[in-house]
Amino acid sequence: MEHPENSEEYAGLTVNKGVQQPPMTNPYLNFKARPRRRTLTAADYVEGIRKGDVTLLSQAVTLVESQRSEHQALAQEVIEKCLPYTGNSKRIGITGVPGAGKSTSIDVFGLHVLKQGGKLAVLAIDPSSERSNGSILGDKTRMEKLSTQPNAFIRPSPSAGSLGGVARKTRETIVLCEAAGYDNIFVETVGVGQSETAVHSMVDFFLLIQLAGTGDELQGIKRGIMEMADGIVINKCDGDNVERAKLAAAQFRSALHLFPLPPSGWTPKVLTYSGYYELGIDEVWNMIDQYFAFVRKSGYFDERRREQEKYWMYETINEQLKRNFYTDPVIEEMLQAKKQMVLSARQSSFVAASEVLDYYFQKLKK
Repeated sequence: MEHPENSEEYAGLTVNKGVQQPPMTNPYLNFKARPRRRTLTAADYVEGIRKGDVTLLSQAVTLVESQRSEHQALAQEVIEKCLPYTGNSKRIGITGVPGAGKSTSIDVFGLHVLKQGGKLAVLAIDPSSERSNGSILGDKTRMEKLSTQPNAFIRPSPSAGSLGGVARKTRETIVLCEAAGYDNIFVETVGVGQSETAVHSMVDFFLLIQLAGTGDELQGIKRGIMEMADGIVINKCDGDNVERAKLAAAQFRSALHLFPLPPSGWTPKVLTYSGYYELGIDEVWNMIDQYFAFVRKSGYFDERRREQEKYWMYETINEQLKRNFYTDPVIEEMLQAKKQMVLSARQSSFVAASEVLDYYFQKLKK
């Protein structure tokens, strides 16, 4: 194939090489290899937590929530070193039906606490999806005022499928927050359900938030929740809802008379307030202060803390036993085989479970 550009008649012409393309990177930048982040030891975490370093506190909580064995080992070492600096906070559990205004109330209560001095940690348990195991973790966005305060630490955590939405590691997170100097700790639950039993076992005061004007005020309340509550507050007592809120409070007071006196000897109170308009906040917090003064004087405060420590020791044992059982490779194979036998009606579920457990117990004896 002939190339006309090589013809003699075009000998005097030159071919333009074109515009040189600029380099893809800025030639004036002085690139240096980013130094690798130093691996932190348990002592580093504890030192940072004791100094109030929020970044290290958050990283330590992430370690506690991690499922990796090396992270768990480091987290437990951090917790052990933090234990001498704990136990000096007011632990308050806050629960209520969905839509009762828990996050708004925590926002307002938190600001009230910070005005009195001290620091506040909010541990908001976010429900995990049963399908995807994901969580929105949006509680922090609903606490607009509190999230801007330098002395407030808000940590939304996924429930990760644990009982009723209570994060398994919330108890350890409380220890870390207390070591960091947070003298007030709020634990917000997902809603009324089985999770309240676990939250009640890790807090000093249990606050139940309710609404008025939703029909029978006592219809959706489990008796166990009412018996656990140290205080009941009716939210959204404002505008046209004031009379309904007062009526609901009267109904709750009447219902409480039917329950036996709690072990603390404290008679739970029922108050009304408005979280949105910040009405009645002082009265609610005065009730909480009165409760703490009452149980400290009677000695119940220390007794309850000791019972909680014992409870969580047994809970940890149960959790470790379950993990050890289900992560055993032979057990995993047996469970798969037994599942097929149960589904095909070749063996009952009770016999299958008994055989798997018998093998596990025999293995432990060896």
